[in-house]
Amino acid sequence: MHAPIVWHGTDCTNLKQLSAELLALSARADAVLARALPADDLAPIALHQAMRYAVLGGGKRLRPLLVYVTGLAFRAPLEVLDSSAVAVEVIHAYSLVHDDLPAMDDDDLRRGRPTCHVAFGEAMAILAGDALQALAFEILAADTALRAAPLRHLDMLRTLAGACGSHGMAGGQALDLAATGLPLTPAELERMHVHKTGALIRASVRLGALAAGCEDEPMLAALEDYGHAIGLAFQIRDDLLDIEAGTAQLGKTAGKDVAANKPTYPAILGADASRRQLAELTARAQEAVAALGSNARNLCELARFVALRES
Repeated sequence: MHAPIVWHGTDCTNLKQLSAELLALSARADAVLARALPADDLAPIALHQAMRYAVLGGGKRLRPLLVYVTGLAFRAPLEVLDSSAVAVEVIHAYSLVHDDLPAMDDDDLRRGRPTCHVAFGEAMAILAGDALQALAFEILAADTALRAAPLRHLDMLRTLAGACGSHGMAGGQALDLAATGLPLTPAELERMHVHKTGALIRASVRLGALAAGCEDEPMLAALEDYGHAIGLAFQIRDDLLDIEAGTAQLGKTAGKDVAANKPTYPAILGADASRRQLAELTARAQEAVAALGSNARNLCELARFVALRES
């Protein structure tokens, strides 16, 4: 049993679960996602069933939560944040469908059930991922609440696109595939995950701020620092869970990164040094949003949850 992690003088062992407020926001994300996806009795039925299966199969909804809590920090109405919350989670779901494919990470289990390509076939899973990516941009582009600020709306679409492409998730996945079996330096490992995992997390934070009307560049830069820190913290915690938790707890195959000889934080830094870096990143995230005062409460709670989650 490891000693409790302490940040800012607070024993954080009681923050392994989301608060009631954040759980309510997660439930809202589930509801708006269900409404945004095509009905599963609408042709082409198999494709729409695969899309809904990929998105609605559970999950922490971290990225929609980041949109919501960032927007709420600037007192935005929830309905102004819904399209961004849906868009980032739909992109996240598409990325998981493609990451699980045999040509990528080749996994048969996701969120405690068969991965999309196992349930629907590889071809349909590829199409579902393609359609989900397109749907995310359609949803964000169609948000009538943003039409009064077309330049900000365009910035939001650019932010989401940048998080997906060769300088975001796709580039990070390419680096990951190329790095298998190689002895990466800590800087090379960070670069990979800044793209693969961190890009969409940073975009979620920025989208929440932009949807709320924040155009203060120093504040947007501080939020970028926050997103950068929790994006890396998320990956370090993921890597630690891969060696510490079981398949049933994780909902995906445990120990898979080690078996595949993938570069991970524990493999390169060691487990203890990884935990220290995790604590440092979490403190850095909290400090980045300190200027928001009490409005940063949920942002800080999410940062702590990322570092302490058990799945």
